[in-house]
Amino acid sequence: MVEKAQKTAHFRLTILDGKVYVEKFRQSIQTRALFTMWGIAQLMRRYPGKLPDLELMFDCDDRPVVQEKHFRQPDSKPPPLFRYCSDWRSLDIVFPDWSFWGWAETNIRPWRSVLKDIKEGNKRTKWEERVPYAYWRGNPQVCPWRADLMKCNATAQNDWNARLYVQDWIAESKRGYKESSLGDQCTHRYKIYIEGWAWSVSEKYILACNSPTLLMTLRWYDFFIRGMIPQQHYWPVRDNDKCRSLKFAVEWGNNHTEKAKAIGEAGSHFIHEDLKMEYVYDYIFHLLNEYAKLLKYKPTIPPNAMELCPESMACPADGNWRKFMEESLEKAPSDSVPCRMPPPYEPQEVKAFIDQTVKATKEVEAWENQYWKNQNKKQ
Repeated sequence: MVEKAQKTAHFRLTILDGKVYVEKFRQSIQTRALFTMWGIAQLMRRYPGKLPDLELMFDCDDRPVVQEKHFRQPDSKPPPLFRYCSDWRSLDIVFPDWSFWGWAETNIRPWRSVLKDIKEGNKRTKWEERVPYAYWRGNPQVCPWRADLMKCNATAQNDWNARLYVQDWIAESKRGYKESSLGDQCTHRYKIYIEGWAWSVSEKYILACNSPTLLMTLRWYDFFIRGMIPQQHYWPVRDNDKCRSLKFAVEWGNNHTEKAKAIGEAGSHFIHEDLKMEYVYDYIFHLLNEYAKLLKYKPTIPPNAMELCPESMACPADGNWRKFMEESLEKAPSDSVPCRMPPPYEPQEVKAFIDQTVKATKEVEAWENQYWKNQNKKQ
């Protein structure tokens, strides 16, 4: 089953007797694979000797590829493939994305540093004093739904309560990313999250801003978003009626400021506290431990594999690559054990949680429908 996953994998990772080995198959987009490997190397430094022997395949591309419909028979053996996101029709195993250790190509620092920057940015402008519109900045050319979002920008005929900006990464790189600081983007009362070609790295940065996140209907999920609840941590927005949905969301928030502010603070608290780097490492630790329990064979070092050592990874690097590796280096083993993983949820608990999410989303949609019904009557 593991070998079947090599078809699209960028690398095979093997842990054996406390050491990490990597066999590379193909080049990833930018340095995604490099920083994912770096993250695993830091996990080993944080919890030395605590990871079991295992072997896994990792795909660094965006969209999931292990479709559940092809593996419904009892002995169909789906390939266990790790990646950054999955969806409701796929079996890919979700893993924290590379940017937790830094996204060198876009000058986005490692997660611990970014959280500090955003926390300082949150203090600079109180929520009530922020621009009372929905804000989004990004690349609209990566997918049709982002291009569709740009239609919601204010015009002489319509103001959909959204302020949308194109992010030109090439131009920004020439300016030294002076206008792309994540800590400086907490200036609007509402932030929009919309997926790109798949899930987007921007999700965690947007949710951290103390402003209610207007979350477009999701196609994909990463490792943490399914723990967040609409109306509690974010505000659900329809993907198939973006402009009207955004306009209502902002109108509702500006008319229910205490509730809107509470949603923004709860979502931000989840990111700053439940998603702090210590817990990201603990998630990976438990994920790999549970995965290793399923292996029915003892891994061996692949002939073409090389041992993964932080020194050999960081020393040849330069620029942001070297800087971010040094910044995200785990300098010493953790003085505490990983957090304890709770027992598996009972089926009725999972159902209750899903029902709560669905109910909260449908309630917002009902309010939205009534709002536009009333608007039409006024006309």
